[in-house]
Amino acid sequence: MLKRLSALFACLALPALAEGPQVMDCDWQASARNIPEPWEAHTRTFSNGKVRLAMLDTIEPAAGWAYLLILSPPFGELGDRQCRLIGSNGMGFSGMRFDALSADYDPAQGLIFTLPVQMYDFQTSQPYERPIRIILNQATGQIDTWVLE
Repeated sequence: MLKRLSALFACLALPALAEGPQVMDCDWQASARNIPEPWEAHTRTFSNGKVRLAMLDTIEPAAGWAYLLILSPPFGELGDRQCRLIGSNGMGFSGMRFDALSADYDPAQGLIFTLPVQMYDFQTSQPYERPIRIILNQATGQIDTWVLE
């Protein structure tokens, strides 16, 4: 029984121990109601409109309210795009400077995005800002993310 409880507590602690950005499937956070107004300031398109990035504000939790929404190829049988969220620590970011989003393209890698975000440090109970890099391969749908130092 003690081993089971230890394993349970270890699993519960995992999101708090996670570091860096994570790519997640879209869930309730991806609702259009979570795009802050004005929408024009919090959403951008790339690749002739095939790729859309949007900032999402879920309000809570306070340490992780900001998500990045990515709608992109590959397209499904019905013509819909894949839907992914990027957050941190098993939730969203503590902040995001969507107005500072930059994009580039490398034919060998795909679309490359850089975005300043705030991640929550559970050790200090404070957010800290770092830019993250996101590479989107539209052919495969692969999305890779990491923190830039």
